[in-house]
Amino acid sequence: MAMTVDTTRVSQPASPISGSMLWNGLLILALLLLPLVAPRYWIYFAGLLGINIIATQGLNIMMGYTGLLSLGHAAFVGVGAYTVALTQTYLGLPFWVTIPLAGISAAVIGAAFGLPSLRIRGLYLVIATLAAQFILTFVFVHWQSVTNGDVGLPVRPATVFGYALNNETRIYYLILAVVVFLMIFARNVIKSRVGRAFIAIRERDLTAQVLGVEIVTYKLVAFALGSFYAGVAGGLLAYFNQFVNPEQFGLLLSVFFLSAVIVGGMGSILGAILGAAFMTLLPEVLREGSLLFGELFQIDLGTVLTPLRETIFGLLMVGFLILEPRGLAQLWKRAKHKFSSGRSG
Repeated sequence: MAMTVDTTRVSQPASPISGSMLWNGLLILALLLLPLVAPRYWIYFAGLLGINIIATQGLNIMMGYTGLLSLGHAAFVGVGAYTVALTQTYLGLPFWVTIPLAGISAAVIGAAFGLPSLRIRGLYLVIATLAAQFILTFVFVHWQSVTNGDVGLPVRPATVFGYALNNETRIYYLILAVVVFLMIFARNVIKSRVGRAFIAIRERDLTAQVLGVEIVTYKLVAFALGSFYAGVAGGLLAYFNQFVNPEQFGLLLSVFFLSAVIVGGMGSILGAILGAAFMTLLPEVLREGSLLFGELFQIDLGTVLTPLRETIFGLLMVGFLILEPRGLAQLWKRAKHKFSSGRSG
């Protein structure tokens, strides 16, 4: 007897639009609509958060994926900011030229300071990058004929077809576009041969060298790429604040980025985003909390919590290293898995 096939039971091909793509699309749509519904104060923090995400992602490429510890990341952000200020002031270049130049200049200087990583690592590399922080800060302050020293340099707003991006809402869309592009680029790099080489160096560089990975080349690429992200973030920060000053790029900012990578989860694109968001919003949460409890108990807690901010950053770093080394990214994955399991059950 002939066998018939029930075509209605044949499984249909999977939808080309996955769930993650759908959620990412909805997230981008929400971010595009944010300035229409949120107050300007929130838009300011959203723009600042986007800049911090870019810089943190750069340090994550160096530290989280390649294992190259750095305490000079804020100085590379400063290189990008000063590049924008100087090229705009003396050359009159538009933002779509100055921002890439900011990334390139920071990448070149970052690769130069990354040369010690070819022979040293661990604590010695941290000291070398710390030296980069102090050297570049010294240049920002004392090369007064170029940087204007402690006085700083003004930066004119970026313009698009003659339309000045001179407030939080207008510059927000530029920052959002750059963030989306650089996050996609970082994701593609990590999934490529270059990203696999980074991870191999992080896990065991001698074994990676035996397997044919050119350690010298890829370490310099990691430093250059991470510094490029920092330079772009610095360029955007210059347009965002419309002012560049050496005080903006001190050692505490490097500690901030280091904290964001550790808290978010090293070696994770999502971790860098979550870490930057957490560390950017934490001071604001502490401030609002101090105001709230200060009104309840008639105590000025703001004078106490503000000096303790760096101590809280340090405690968070130690806490995450001990309790959850993979950071907020791992907590997010666990929560997502439990939610999926509970819904399927």
